[in-house]
Amino acid sequence: MPHRRPETPLARLRSDLIEAAPENLARFDALRAARAAAPPLTGLNPYNGPWTRAEVIHLLRRTMFGATKADVDHFLSGTLAQAVDELLDGAYVVPPLPVNDYNSADFTDQNVPFGETWIDADQDPIGEGYRVESLRAWWLRQMLKNDRNIREKITLFWYNHVPILFYDVFSGGHLYRYLDTLRTNALGNFKTMMKEITLNPAMLYFLNGYLNSDDAPDENYAREIQELFVIGKDLPQHYTEDDVKAAARLLTGWRIGPLFTHYYNPNQHDTDTKQFSSFYDNKVIQGQSGTNGGEAELDEFLDMLFGHPEAARYLCREIYRFFVYHAIDDTTEQNVIEPLAQIFRDNNYDIQPVLDTLFKSEHFFDMLNRGAVIKSPVDMTTGFFNQLGVQLPGDANLSDTFFMTYVLNYFMFEQLQLPGDPPNVAGWQAYYQQPALDKIWINSSTLPKRGQFTEFMLFAGINTGNSLAIADVLGFAASLNNPSDPVALIDEAHELLLGLPASSVVKALHKSILLTNLPSDYYWTLGWNAYISNPNDPIIKGEVENRLKFLLHVITQMEEHQLI
Repeated sequence: MPHRRPETPLARLRSDLIEAAPENLARFDALRAARAAAPPLTGLNPYNGPWTRAEVIHLLRRTMFGATKADVDHFLSGTLAQAVDELLDGAYVVPPLPVNDYNSADFTDQNVPFGETWIDADQDPIGEGYRVESLRAWWLRQMLKNDRNIREKITLFWYNHVPILFYDVFSGGHLYRYLDTLRTNALGNFKTMMKEITLNPAMLYFLNGYLNSDDAPDENYAREIQELFVIGKDLPQHYTEDDVKAAARLLTGWRIGPLFTHYYNPNQHDTDTKQFSSFYDNKVIQGQSGTNGGEAELDEFLDMLFGHPEAARYLCREIYRFFVYHAIDDTTEQNVIEPLAQIFRDNNYDIQPVLDTLFKSEHFFDMLNRGAVIKSPVDMTTGFFNQLGVQLPGDANLSDTFFMTYVLNYFMFEQLQLPGDPPNVAGWQAYYQQPALDKIWINSSTLPKRGQFTEFMLFAGINTGNSLAIADVLGFAASLNNPSDPVALIDEAHELLLGLPASSVVKALHKSILLTNLPSDYYWTLGWNAYISNPNDPIIKGEVENRLKFLLHVITQMEEHQLI
């Protein structure tokens, strides 16, 4: 495995090299054209329509990583309000710490015993690369757990919103604490989170805050907190270069301390007055000295940023693009973004009330917002694993589990979304680069790789010699309501795996694949029931399993499988 930064493909660095979406996304393009011609008029009024499997699946696709049959049944047993409340449950349970799972014949971490956590270990020039990959694998496994809440999905949202590049920071201990800050605050207060992010050692290092001093102010973080994190730049009038310079001076003096801490050095802080532009109502922040001067100025600076009306709008637009749809027209701005932003302000920038209102709204469940988003590579990979029952050995074999998640991360890297290493501090382009936005995920290179991934996991799997991670097609079918009926099996598989419903012609084609050389539906029923009665018979099991694999292979290659 690599223990240094790999060369980055040019396509990850230059948006002008991203190719147009292939023509076989025609149905998706038609849906978008229709939506653009007649955008939804719905707003944030509570949704009072039917609460069926379709609505549950839509909600879970957007808030979790892949909806399983068991998940759908669980949330269908209650009301919409109960489902959203459970998904947004604020109780946070800290996941088990990442451990040394990377020791091998090629490398042994002399400072951390195998199976023990490395998060407090001293920096190791060679071992650090392995710890970074261990953290990336650990993060992916948290997403694969797919507990019935939004915690991991919204952690990914926050990481994209305030990203740091793993191989730029190159410290497992700092990176773990950064992810923990995002996960801990994921459903809490945005303003509190931004203060913690500002002073987080990983961010101090990534955007040069630890070098920022009164005699040499560094503008990196001062620019990004305004342009990318809190205010945004898509305004007729926005912050000025002088605002960036004033903010840089205000943020001087913060340093990275021992044991993954930060501290403040008042001797390197600019104590002069900071004057901001008319965009911030000509706010003046008086320079302060002493051991608490830097924090006092930072608090006043954050009050100024969050006091600007655009702060709430900007974050609500980012939430909308991530969880609902990429395009925000004037009607959506008026009916959804503005009232959401007011809810955000009224709740002192607590995140949960905004999500609660959005996910219970008629707009979220509008038919024009269903199946309208292209899956990210993370959604594609984790969703397939969760829905098709792929199992990792876990603690039973740490080395195999590490290797398998390392391979999965490589699959996502090939699809242009490696968790922990977006192209730059703006995050992944598919979340912000207009006009293509999520269509950036799909090009003539990445679409075949998506198909290769699902094919690989259905027919080969990740085999370490000791363990095999492969799609459990028999378990998937057995979880359905009536797997002995080929029509019912295909209907339910489509419902779970496709973002848009398939036509009767497609369903007939898929049934012919499942029934190849069988004269009638009844023969599938006989075969399935024979397997249930004799699950250890290799001939019966193999026949049923192979038919299911070919069926699911065709389904997961469809355009509609790319949508949520």
